[in-house]
Amino acid sequence: MIKRAFTKSLQLQNRFHAAIPGGAHTYAKGDDQFPEFYPPIIARGKGCRVWDVDGNEFIEYGSGLRAVSLGHAYPEINEAAYRQMNLGNNYVRPAAIELEAAETFLELVPGAEMVKFGKNGSDATSAAVKLARAYTGRDMVGLCADHPFFSIDDWFIGTTAINRGIPQNLIEQSVTFLYNDIGSVKALFARYPGQIACLIMEPEKYDPLDLNFYHQMQALCEAEGTLLVLDEMITGFRWHIGGAQTHYGIVPDLSTFGKAMGNGFSISALAGKRKYMELGGLQHNEERVFLLSTTHGAENHALAVFMAVVEEYKKHDVIAYFQYQGERLRKGMQQIIDQHHLAGYVDIHGHPASLVFSTRDQDQQSSQPFRTLFMQESIKRGLLAPSLILGFSHKDEDVDQTLEIINEVAVIYRKALDEGIDKYLEGRSVQPVYRKLNHEALQTT
Repeated sequence: MIKRAFTKSLQLQNRFHAAIPGGAHTYAKGDDQFPEFYPPIIARGKGCRVWDVDGNEFIEYGSGLRAVSLGHAYPEINEAAYRQMNLGNNYVRPAAIELEAAETFLELVPGAEMVKFGKNGSDATSAAVKLARAYTGRDMVGLCADHPFFSIDDWFIGTTAINRGIPQNLIEQSVTFLYNDIGSVKALFARYPGQIACLIMEPEKYDPLDLNFYHQMQALCEAEGTLLVLDEMITGFRWHIGGAQTHYGIVPDLSTFGKAMGNGFSISALAGKRKYMELGGLQHNEERVFLLSTTHGAENHALAVFMAVVEEYKKHDVIAYFQYQGERLRKGMQQIIDQHHLAGYVDIHGHPASLVFSTRDQDQQSSQPFRTLFMQESIKRGLLAPSLILGFSHKDEDVDQTLEIINEVAVIYRKALDEGIDKYLEGRSVQPVYRKLNHEALQTT
């Protein structure tokens, strides 16, 4: 194993925390999400590899929280952005590329009749909630409790453990149901009849969508006058270029996209049926809705990137590649789990295009310390993998090397189970983002 030093990364930490609350602009990238003594700060990336400020090289997974689907510094994507920026990027009136990008998007998603672009996923999901509230005249939002993140805005953060600063009345307006559990949806409508503006959920997370559940839920929404919103931030451009809704042949009232559609560039989309979307437009005589209006929502270079992503997906059948390479990774990891007798202690979950792993302790209870150990030993060996979400740039040799590293990590994991984790874990444990107090991060058992 190559000895990797993290001297510069560790030295920069205090400066990060002095300048940036949390030491990162995204909580999921924070120090508390990574092993204490192995927090690489990235200097550059190419393909599926990144290099930190100490010069350490890593195979990276989960790039940009699933946003980088083709690869870092992907030439065709960067070239599209560069060409468009040389033409200008933001004007006082709409640019022709805005229409071209909108029509390109609508061709991909059969159930969508109109689209509006934003910069972040939260732009789109919160606009969907606002539109549903405007259309229905209701305040309450039903969201899937099994899906971990929908928005930075009050209607979602109010449902988490870190809801300080959210007014109590807004917290009370968000209620939850369970994925693939029609009984929980019925109970929600029974408890709040005529009060729920929309239900929002991801089409799929770790378990496949039960179409019977979906169609029953859709029928209940129609009967209740409630809009159904699918959050496709993760599934869009991974399950299918037109989203999981196209993969499953279903049509929601509204849907939201982002992440992979820009290969790391900032772009998101709210799409849906015309009768809802047009409320945010000018061609109606009803009371106006301030739907989604942002200075940079239609930044021209991001729209050019989106269309270049579409072109690359079609040229190389990227969706099929995700399926192929993800299944190779899943199969290889399962063999390692079986070889080291780790079944029930380490598991791999999810769609081939969006794989994640889970860790358990000696009692087979979900364990953050064992997650820390897994990541610690992976990073030491040149694998940066808070998840196993791959991209088009992960080639056979990258996945093979990944599995070689995970096999070595499995040896340590097995020893920690047999001999005690304190013998192998260096520093404090990672912690969930959604926790009430920072000092919980000091826990190691």
